[in-house]
Amino acid sequence: MAAIRVTGPKFRQTQWVSFIGGEGAVRSYTPGAGSWTYLIEMTLGPEPNFGRVGAETTVMLNEADLRAA
Repeated sequence: MAAIRVTGPKFRQTQWVSFIGGEGAVRSYTPGAGSWTYLIEMTLGPEPNFGRVGAETTVMLNEADLRAA
């Protein structure tokens, strides 16, 4: 059985990051298969007339997909 070494996360909570399709703040992160997976909350636009439904602006992305903004 081979050991996989995972270094510390590249981004921290509340850090602003960008990615293809948008930008947002890191809300949490978890180790994955040799990398980190991040929960990113994108900025909210103007509130629609029918109100907010929930976390429609939250995405999960791998560390390789993110850049510091």
